[in-house]
Amino acid sequence: MSMHVCSGATLLCSFGMAPSTLMVLPVNRMMTSSMPAANIMDNKPMVNILPFGMCICPANPVVASATAAALGVLTPMPCVPATVAPWTPGSPTVLLGNMPALNNTSTLMCTWGGVITVMNPGQVTEQIP
Repeated sequence: MSMHVCSGATLLCSFGMAPSTLMVLPVNRMMTSSMPAANIMDNKPMVNILPFGMCICPANPVVASATAAALGVLTPMPCVPATVAPWTPGSPTVLLGNMPALNNTSTLMCTWGGVITVMNPGQVTEQIP
């Protein structure tokens, strides 16, 4: 079984240079290990998904521009997450705010090509299927 993800979970982007933290607002009024529990709709950039340090994805227009200005040398630029789709797949049997609860095996896609995964779910006592 996978772990339920909550506020404070550690996230990692495949094109980010540093881990980030998931921020979950207590709008669903559900707690796990005394922290607000997450569902698949906790995907809002700069609200739920904080920056991952510097971005090295060549598909990111800011990185592409800086790389072109450096005559083709990959130039990392500050990360600004661009997540528009929800986390997938979530937990199909546990609903939180009428949406599937977020488990630590779910992934989130960034528009620029990065895959965001959960490194640490933020708690280790509550499992969900």
